[in-house]
Amino acid sequence: MSYIEPAIKLNFDDVLLKPKRSTLTSRASVDLSRTITFRHSPKTFTGVPIMASNMDGVGTFSMAKVLQNFDCLTVIKKHYTLDEWKEAIGNGVSLTHIAVCTGTNLIWDPKAEDYHNMKKILEQWPDINYICIDVANGYQEAFSSFVAKVRKEFPDKIIIAGNVITPEMTEQLIIRGADIIKCGIGPGSVCTTRTMTGVGYPQLSGIMECADAAHGLKGQIIADGGCRTPGDVSKAFAAGADYVMLGGMLAGHQECELELVDGSYEFYGMSSNRAMQEHGVRKDGYKGAEGKVVYLPDRGPVEHTMEEILGGVRSTCTYIGAEALKYLPKCATFIQTRQIINGVFNQYE
Repeated sequence: MSYIEPAIKLNFDDVLLKPKRSTLTSRASVDLSRTITFRHSPKTFTGVPIMASNMDGVGTFSMAKVLQNFDCLTVIKKHYTLDEWKEAIGNGVSLTHIAVCTGTNLIWDPKAEDYHNMKKILEQWPDINYICIDVANGYQEAFSSFVAKVRKEFPDKIIIAGNVITPEMTEQLIIRGADIIKCGIGPGSVCTTRTMTGVGYPQLSGIMECADAAHGLKGQIIADGGCRTPGDVSKAFAAGADYVMLGGMLAGHQECELELVDGSYEFYGMSSNRAMQEHGVRKDGYKGAEGKVVYLPDRGPVEHTMEEILGGVRSTCTYIGAEALKYLPKCATFIQTRQIINGVFNQYE
């Protein structure tokens, strides 16, 4: 029988971070780098734990070349050819700052291109540390079994798996072999899962609950989706996210590798009709779009946006007394509020 959970769950817009006395004298004093070890993989991550999403227009080699200069990561979209990989690596894309991505088509198609291409890439460039197993719905038992299969085949790799947004599935995927769980169902800027299916979970509360579950098993989580501002990125870290993945905030830049048409770049959800048109319909024969298309004005080089994002996170740390990013959750107190900004002049922007 259905029921309603009584506890109120919150999104980024429902809270502010409470300012606290700080001994920091400058944003330059804040250390945004983290060193992270993993439950399964023997490898270690050291860097700034922000990731570009594996979406068309975001998870590009051009994006990776910029983000690696900030010591951030890019999950490379899965539709590049092996020749395109060779060219990108030859042009300076850092193997230690990227993840190779696969879906789960192998479950019903033994010849699935995404999985076999991933294997070829890892055979040719074994210094790539990350595998991202990406699906919209990580709640199917077949997905957990697929994660276990990939872990058995690649015991030393850092495996990212998702998406889910509840503690029990976070725990299950970690136990089955994932190191990092991608958390978010429906919060993305071009995702329509919540309107198409009625399914989802408020992102801030989901991050808190999934982080608590993951950390108890020595796992990590990625807050995937819902960030619109640098303040949202800070709130995600403060809520316990080990990494924050960005899509819409990085879309529309010159590094998107898309054609500029009438001053705009196309950006679409990877479960949208547009994505299916670009890459082929679902292999199981069912077509249910859970994404939309938007057209974004040219935002210029992504370097400037990254500087704004990292500057915002540094400022957050100075406001609440966190001398390093890793201390942000310990220093954070959230205040529930009905209004977070003064919008009196919005009509003039």
